[in-house]
Amino acid sequence: MKTLPHPLVPQGRKLSRGLAVLRLVTEAADGLSPAEVAAAADVHRTVAYRILNTLCDAQMLHRGSDGRYRGAAGLLPLAAAGHQHLRTAALPLLGETADELGITVSLLVREADIAVALAVVSPRHGTYHVAFSEGSHHPITQGAAGLALQAAEPERATDSEQIRDVRKLGYAQTFGQVEENMHGLAVPLKLGAGQPFACLNAITVREQHAADSAKTLQRIGAELSRTIRI
Repeated sequence: MKTLPHPLVPQGRKLSRGLAVLRLVTEAADGLSPAEVAAAADVHRTVAYRILNTLCDAQMLHRGSDGRYRGAAGLLPLAAAGHQHLRTAALPLLGETADELGITVSLLVREADIAVALAVVSPRHGTYHVAFSEGSHHPITQGAAGLALQAAEPERATDSEQIRDVRKLGYAQTFGQVEENMHGLAVPLKLGAGQPFACLNAITVREQHAADSAKTLQRIGAELSRTIRI
């Protein structure tokens, strides 16, 4: 049996635990029970309840009638605030590009070793298209976006040949690395000092459709970079 932590837990550790639990719950498709939170966070169930109640008080989580905890409305302002200037500048361009290409396009940023979708726009017309949610993420080592985000960083002697090739070509193209049977093409962005490492990404079921999007994404990427630098 796990023992309860000493009551004088450092504030930094408390915050770290709370953020870890918040991430665990919000990433679970159907929420989590207190027992599942305790197991996943490796804390006593009493500690899990305390953290969950604190997050509920802050309207970050809510407890459903089934006893499971899920994300609450208090998360929305936080999500909207993340890289707001970049996202606001990108959305109109993404909308135009999605309609022009007829495929879903997105803006991803690097956070630690994760590629995170900051904005996702699907075309308004067409019979079908691939869609995914803003906030979706995957390891930086996977997919066209992962390669493009690594290529957006300053050159290093340890860079792989694949990353060097992305810089030379100006884009990365992969198949089935993040989602099965999906083609991805991503363009690294040069946003300047103070901005996150970012890329534009297109995803489609057709290889040629992905390849044909390269020049358009490069053009839109250059326009977005100019806008951000103003």
